[in-house]
Amino acid sequence: MSHPRRPRDGSFLSCLRRFTGASGVAGIVVAALLVPLVGGLGLGAKITLAEADSLPPALLSPQMSQASTVYDADGGVIATVFDRDRTVVASDRINPLMKAALVDIEDNRFYQHGAIDPKGILRAAGENLIKGGVAEGASTLTQQYVKNVFVDQAGDDQSAVRAAQAQTIARKLLELKYATKVEQTLTKDQILTNYLNITFFGEQAYGIESAAQRYFSTHAADLTLPQAALLAGLVQSPTRYDPIINPDNAKERRDTVLDKMAQYGTVTQAQADQAKNTPVQLDVTKPKQGCITAQGGEGFFCDYVRHEVLSDPSFGANSTDRAALWKRGGLQIHTTLEPDAQAALQKSLAGHVYASDKAAASMTVVRPGTGEIVAMGQSRPYGTGKDQTQINLNVDKAMGGGLGFQPGSTFKPFAAAAALDKGIPPSRSYPSPYSMTWPAMKDCAGHRYPASGQVHNDSTSLVGPFTMAPALAESVNTYFASLEADTGLCQVATMAGKLGLTHRANGDKLSVVPSMVLGANEQSPVTMAAAYAAFAAHGTYCTPTAISSVTTGDGKKLQLATNRCTRAMSSQTADTISTMLKGVVDDGTGSKAGLSDRPSAGKTGTTNDDKQVWFVGYTPELVGAVAISNTDQLRTLDGQSIGGKRVGMASGGGLAGPIWRDTFTAALKGTPVTQLPSVQLN
Repeated sequence: MSHPRRPRDGSFLSCLRRFTGASGVAGIVVAALLVPLVGGLGLGAKITLAEADSLPPALLSPQMSQASTVYDADGGVIATVFDRDRTVVASDRINPLMKAALVDIEDNRFYQHGAIDPKGILRAAGENLIKGGVAEGASTLTQQYVKNVFVDQAGDDQSAVRAAQAQTIARKLLELKYATKVEQTLTKDQILTNYLNITFFGEQAYGIESAAQRYFSTHAADLTLPQAALLAGLVQSPTRYDPIINPDNAKERRDTVLDKMAQYGTVTQAQADQAKNTPVQLDVTKPKQGCITAQGGEGFFCDYVRHEVLSDPSFGANSTDRAALWKRGGLQIHTTLEPDAQAALQKSLAGHVYASDKAAASMTVVRPGTGEIVAMGQSRPYGTGKDQTQINLNVDKAMGGGLGFQPGSTFKPFAAAAALDKGIPPSRSYPSPYSMTWPAMKDCAGHRYPASGQVHNDSTSLVGPFTMAPALAESVNTYFASLEADTGLCQVATMAGKLGLTHRANGDKLSVVPSMVLGANEQSPVTMAAAYAAFAAHGTYCTPTAISSVTTGDGKKLQLATNRCTRAMSSQTADTISTMLKGVVDDGTGSKAGLSDRPSAGKTGTTNDDKQVWFVGYTPELVGAVAISNTDQLRTLDGQSIGGKRVGMASGGGLAGPIWRDTFTAALKGTPVTQLPSVQLN
């Protein structure tokens, strides 16, 4: 169907002049139309109109809120997320019948008039005068479009929505002025296409494509005549004519639209009658959106993606801009999650810790040298039901997580790295008795901690002397108290900071105290995995990230941060740590985490009274951190039933280690075996 282009109208005032010249009762007509809306025109309205000389860009190319899609690294869909369920489509992806149905029922002279329809105003004014109120409107499709744009921009701000819909002379005249400028700038088809993309059709469906999907599980391009007529009828009142809730009202309205289409020659009367004789046949697709729809335990990763968009300056200069980007949607977010690694992680978690257990396990896997998060999950599913949670135990509180877990002895390699970088050799020996007084130390502010209090090992038989590698393998507390004192408390804190441990998981500053070396500061698995990745990457630390690329709704590819990686320590230091941590897995506290087909390195962690346990380990390809803890009330894991087995004495190697082992065995299956560095320890 084609319509001849109408000569462009002039200014807003000239439109009114032509109209008033066409009718001697024009003043009465305008008053009859507008007075029921408010009363007189005040100074505020004059000022608003004066400011309306320039057309807001949103009216020419509206930034419509629409759905975003989150993809895994293989291109599979993780979830669709939206503030408003809308998919913007081009004009050629909308059935012409849909456009014609809308025009015929809402503004049949759309192609003959400009922003204002004089005949429509006369007709509506007459009805309004006769009935003493607003019985019939005279807004053209262009005027409706202008109003819809401002309503859409208002979003969930109800005061802004009310302002955009206010029945006042001021708003009506402003709407008319903007509509005139829109008509001067856009073609009729552009106006109609924008209208159909922005309009609300009920049932959470914004825009014609989402409406076609919601009610008929089809595309806007494939709508039939009865379907197009029904959707066109919804525009006036999406609730009253909702075919799901009010099918009789919906059919009556649909048939009215079909009669109008026949009246104005879009279809024949026979075609309209045939369509009217068909029942309303729905094929409803319920809206499914949000991270809760993600499968395979990917909900927590999906939630992390959202927090990354809202916090990363790559997506906006400030939090307001980033929130607006997320809310506007239309994003194609490609992520770093690898389905095979995710499946391996989720299977391992489910096999070792049940969702109904008091304790919960969480695990994050990253790729060294990139910071890419390739898998993330926990033993309790993402959701709001029984034995489910939406708190991501893998991440810090600011990123949707909890308060973190004390890392215990998994912190010790950071102290060892600080010592090596300072020049202390791995051959440094300390007496390392079962128990000793904490040595005196100073923090970075110069505050002195005098020698006081006792630090002891996990077993009375664990006594020195020890050098660094055996002390790591056996997790000797008294050795690392001495090493921390010789290295310097501030130097250890600085090394931790270079590895991403700049604060506690709850957002508080790192507590730089002597017990820091034993893991006094709560951390999250993603933080610990990224820190250990620096050892696997020969000293290069990379900020963890879940996003590989983002394309906006208008096809623009966003520029992501390129400086995520920094040198945290010398390669010699990192490779020495790897050599020593390999011993932890080979014949130390992490032996139960060892892989049978390839070398690995790692460190166990167990807090006081066995309340929380860790294993953080790596191969040259991947790094993973596992934490297990009660989440409601912190208490010992000893004696609890975890994964269907009664725990005797909980340890990082015994509980967290096997989860890491099974995940990595499956995730790396079929990949070439590469060797970890090996340096001389002297």
